[in-house]
Amino acid sequence: MALARVVSFSGVSSARMEEMKQRINEGDQPEEIPATEMIMLHDPAGEDAMAILMFDSEEDYARADAALNAMPSDDTPGSRTAVKKFDVAMRMDSSRR
Repeated sequence: MALARVVSFSGVSSARMEEMKQRINEGDQPEEIPATEMIMLHDPAGEDAMAILMFDSEEDYARADAALNAMPSDDTPGSRTAVKKFDVAMRMDSSRR
């Protein structure tokens, strides 16, 4: 069963989101974060963001969770307000139609 790590952040400016986007697009995926997919949501007006990382296994989730929890705050989009683990109960994208 797939798992999702959902993290919410506050204090995320549009400039900071653009900086994070460039860093992610230019760098290689860290081995200690074996996510199969990542989605970043951003509310520029409210300066809130949400990161959703998908994992194929409990082991991959645990490995990434430890690495992300150890990450310096300078490497995050803003102030982390919540972290929650979810089972992925359903998933659909337009390519499956």
